[in-house]
Amino acid sequence: MPGMESESSNASRAEEIKVQANEAFKAHKYGQAIDLYTQAIELNSQNAVYWANRSLAHTKLEEYGSAIQDATKAIEVDPKYSKGYYRRGAAYLAMGKFKEALKDFQQVKRISPNDPDATKKLKECEKAVMKLKFEEAISLPESERHSVADSIDYHTINVEPQYTGARIEGDVVTLDFVKKMMDDFKNQKCLHKKYAFQIVLQMRELLRDMPSLVDINVPDGSLLTVCGDVHGQFYDLINIFELNGLPSEENPYLFNGDFVDRGSFSVEVILTLFAFKCVCPSAIYLARGNHESKSMNKIYGFEGEVRSKLSETFVELFAEVFCHLPLAHVINQKVFVVHGGLFSVDGVKLSDIRAIDRFCEPPEEGLMCELLWSDPQPYPGRGPSKRGVGLSFGGDVTKRFLQDNNLDLVVRSHEVKDEGYEIEHDGKLITVFSAPNYCDQMGNKGAFIRFEAPDLKPNIITFSAVPHPDVKPMAYANNFLRMFQ
Repeated sequence: MPGMESESSNASRAEEIKVQANEAFKAHKYGQAIDLYTQAIELNSQNAVYWANRSLAHTKLEEYGSAIQDATKAIEVDPKYSKGYYRRGAAYLAMGKFKEALKDFQQVKRISPNDPDATKKLKECEKAVMKLKFEEAISLPESERHSVADSIDYHTINVEPQYTGARIEGDVVTLDFVKKMMDDFKNQKCLHKKYAFQIVLQMRELLRDMPSLVDINVPDGSLLTVCGDVHGQFYDLINIFELNGLPSEENPYLFNGDFVDRGSFSVEVILTLFAFKCVCPSAIYLARGNHESKSMNKIYGFEGEVRSKLSETFVELFAEVFCHLPLAHVINQKVFVVHGGLFSVDGVKLSDIRAIDRFCEPPEEGLMCELLWSDPQPYPGRGPSKRGVGLSFGGDVTKRFLQDNNLDLVVRSHEVKDEGYEIEHDGKLITVFSAPNYCDQMGNKGAFIRFEAPDLKPNIITFSAVPHPDVKPMAYANNFLRMFQ
């Protein structure tokens, strides 16, 4: 029976490839693991384990849409395979879809009633859903909400005599203060709440009148440095400044979103960036990323970290100020810089982006969502997002957008890259990512791009991670999500 022999041979070859894929996964080479699991699936698509394992590798790369698809396939192949539901539940959870996650963990418990791990995760998920329902029940409609900033007067807050940290004298944030604050942060000291309030409230005032799309003018002979995701990696942020100089009018920076979450020094990162903006607004430009949002901060650590290092009031205040952040920048009318990517429709003009009412939590569709969430793809056209939010867009989409708006280049961030950057779409799109050894496990380099006027030719500089105190990534994250890391 040659057909049966061939099937048997395919199945055994698939098992060999799965072993290689598992080794790649253990070495944190998740992209390679996905390629190998794919080969195993092509040889034997009726093995639920391959689909579930590939789902987990996608989850590690934050490709939650693909993770859900693969876990669903594992369940179709074997409806009694509890890991299929488990993987899908974890991916739903990572997207903040607690109710969908709960259904999958309930199914895990039905299949494996004596599994203590499944019981624990189900209880945590039930708690998260109950908390969500409670928050929904007590939340006020948008029209009745007041700004938390209106209830804060930092002038009335006393600074205890024993406080030895950085101080703002009067109402002006100075460079000397910022340097002292950064030194304190390096030594794991906290900033007094009075000064933290002062920085964040001044930042709110600076941002509220800015447009959703900011034009940056770089004079001939001058430079602008663009950085990608920092994700709470404060010691790597300090390293960027050591390599490239502190932000100043003569040495301006654009940080392209995702300042917080994942890394456990997010408070230090955001206060440092905000403080530099207070010292000199033209020294540093800040764009919103998909992680500057309540739903992400609730899951990936920033909310818990703010509660621990500052207070509950700051949780609300940061959420409000994040809604003030601009969505994109254009350098000298030639380089478009955005956190995520481009759009599900052609013909979007810069004026359309300027007109976005950004003062809200990011919606789940539309231009604002796509600016924050989309990713490039290597083939033409558009496709579904690997993340489950936004979309994937090809080089033809990038080319048309640039032509329609008389631009030369798209710079975006949002995705970890082995070398800290990647050039795609015939050189018309660059991804830059500035969190090296992301989450202390990816082994990637970080990068930043220096643009010098007038030609604005991108000069990409890469760097490696530096040591940091022994506080693990996600240390302040939702308990439930930490179980899956």
